[in-house]
Amino acid sequence: MPVNNKIEETRQHVWHMFDRIAHRYDLLNRLLSFRQDVAWRNKLARFLPNQENLSVLDVATGTGDVLITLKKKSSKISSAIGIDMAERMLEQGRVKLKKLKLENAISLQKGDATDIQFPVNSFDAVTIAFGIRNVNNLDGALQSMYKVLKEKGKVLILEFSLPRNPLLKNIYLFYFRKILPKIGGLLSGDSYAYNYLNETVESFPYGEDFTKILHKNGFNNVRFYPLTFGIATIYHGEKN
Repeated sequence: MPVNNKIEETRQHVWHMFDRIAHRYDLLNRLLSFRQDVAWRNKLARFLPNQENLSVLDVATGTGDVLITLKKKSSKISSAIGIDMAERMLEQGRVKLKKLKLENAISLQKGDATDIQFPVNSFDAVTIAFGIRNVNNLDGALQSMYKVLKEKGKVLILEFSLPRNPLLKNIYLFYFRKILPKIGGLLSGDSYAYNYLNETVESFPYGEDFTKILHKNGFNNVRFYPLTFGIATIYHGEKN
């Protein structure tokens, strides 16, 4: 599916859209994915570097679900920072962190995926879940992540994709095009947001196509792991 001008315009200021749906974002993630988003984040945690005192940066962190999962799954994380441009999403995340008594373990702050303001070689792992397809400069975001990774550090990307099986793909696309936008629009009060999210999934490169983009931006040992019949994928890459 070609990317239309409206999608590109939204990508320029996508955080405004996420601010609008922040109050329902977590609920809709669980509902519309049938809680598979929880299972996918748990699997992402398995790819963390196998070392002590890990420093982790989560980009486009939203309400902080990735860092909360990683912190619960790994006792090796000593520093966890999440950045996002959507301040209302961050506010929702800070409320969750307080309830979970993780406010001293995880820091959420405003930051741009395409211009990460941390020193070179700062993190052992950089993660991003369901956010890479929304950045307005894909190469710029990947290069910014590469820059702040330490040598041998890992980038871990969790993103929607499309099933390879034609029957499953057709069923999935029917759900994604016809059902998900209606439920998402009804519960969030923002029908455009969920139509936009649907269209970005269909237009974004996935599988081997996305691994080529990671290679182009300097990452080595690039691999991908389809999840749940291919409707989501984990991508792994390392800095030289």
